[in-house]
Amino acid sequence: METENKGATKNLVLATAASVTAFWAWTIIAPLSTAYTQQMDLSTSQTSIVVAMPVFVGSLGRIVVGSLTDRFGGRIMFTAVLICTVPSVLLVALAGSLQSYGLLVFFAFFLGVAGTVFAVGIPFVSPWYPKSRRGFATGVFGAGMGGTALSAFLTPRLVSWIGYFPTHLLVAALLVAVAAVIWFTMEEAPSWEANRNPVVPKLKAAAKLRTTWEMCFLYAIVFGGFVSFSNYLPTYLKDVYEMDPTGAGTRTAGFALAAVLLRPVGGILADKIGPKPVVLFSLAAVVILAFVVNMRPGAEIPAGLTFLGMAAALGLGTGGVFAWVGISAPPERVGSVTGIVSAAGGLGGYFPPLVMGATYNAEDKSYAIGLLLLAATALVAFAYTTSFMKGRRKPAEETAGSGTG
Repeated sequence: METENKGATKNLVLATAASVTAFWAWTIIAPLSTAYTQQMDLSTSQTSIVVAMPVFVGSLGRIVVGSLTDRFGGRIMFTAVLICTVPSVLLVALAGSLQSYGLLVFFAFFLGVAGTVFAVGIPFVSPWYPKSRRGFATGVFGAGMGGTALSAFLTPRLVSWIGYFPTHLLVAALLVAVAAVIWFTMEEAPSWEANRNPVVPKLKAAAKLRTTWEMCFLYAIVFGGFVSFSNYLPTYLKDVYEMDPTGAGTRTAGFALAAVLLRPVGGILADKIGPKPVVLFSLAAVVILAFVVNMRPGAEIPAGLTFLGMAAALGLGTGGVFAWVGISAPPERVGSVTGIVSAAGGLGGYFPPLVMGATYNAEDKSYAIGLLLLAATALVAFAYTTSFMKGRRKPAEETAGSGTG
């Protein structure tokens, strides 16, 4: 029987701390989107573009970063991601200070490097834990997306307390500090071995697995839904409920926190009952709640409970999907599969804000098209998962032999 490695808890905590910090930096634009809109006189579409831009690079970059983690390990890659994010945070601050929309979009593109942190963490934490505990481990690490909640809650307040540029300086300093802690204290799992095979063949091998594309589809919905809502919710609340940036940021932080708290729960439940029931419940809830959001329930309690329910459903789903990845991907391909799947999740969060911005009906204050598309996509995923996906809880070795999952 497999046992937990000594030092697993310490390294899981360190990895989660790195993720929290990177997620804060990755989403630092979204809580200030309403301020950028007012200062630069942006249209809804222009705002959605700048909010979505970091998500784009953070998504595609995960494919490469996941494979590099297989080769260099989590300690080196966590440090590299955190340090490489620092210049982008400062350049975004410069663009905002100059009130240049073009520069803001350009530097937001490079800010996406912070979003690749997820592809480092999953292959790093998985070897620390036995298969029966990997849902827990990946769920706890996934709670690092709580950096989104910190960003939504603290960024607008810090700007009002200490100023716009000093806020970005503070986040940059935090990135450096956490990178230093990671470099000097993090360790690789005893069973981890560097995979020095070329990156492209590894990605091709991962792409040939059926489980890779099934997980991509599911993760694009649940994690993409989380990223979309947590990034675009401040704009949505301003447009539909006429909230100010601080009020919208507080509510967005609550949304993100609910998803963060439920992600480990999704992983733990997947360990106990299998990932398929967890994912199916998540998808069913997303279908229902997307319709409810579209009905524009009253502000405060009705709307608040609806968005918290949506966040909880998405959080459960993200924990369930990555628990599924952990038991269906061959051990030597976990990093590559993780990179592709997490990229799909990020891309799932990139396009919806663009759709929301492009289809917004200003006269009716309605985002109906975007919300109904979310409901329809989740319904298709529910039907596919029910009919064609096996909730196998065993082992990657079968997948490696068969080429399917």
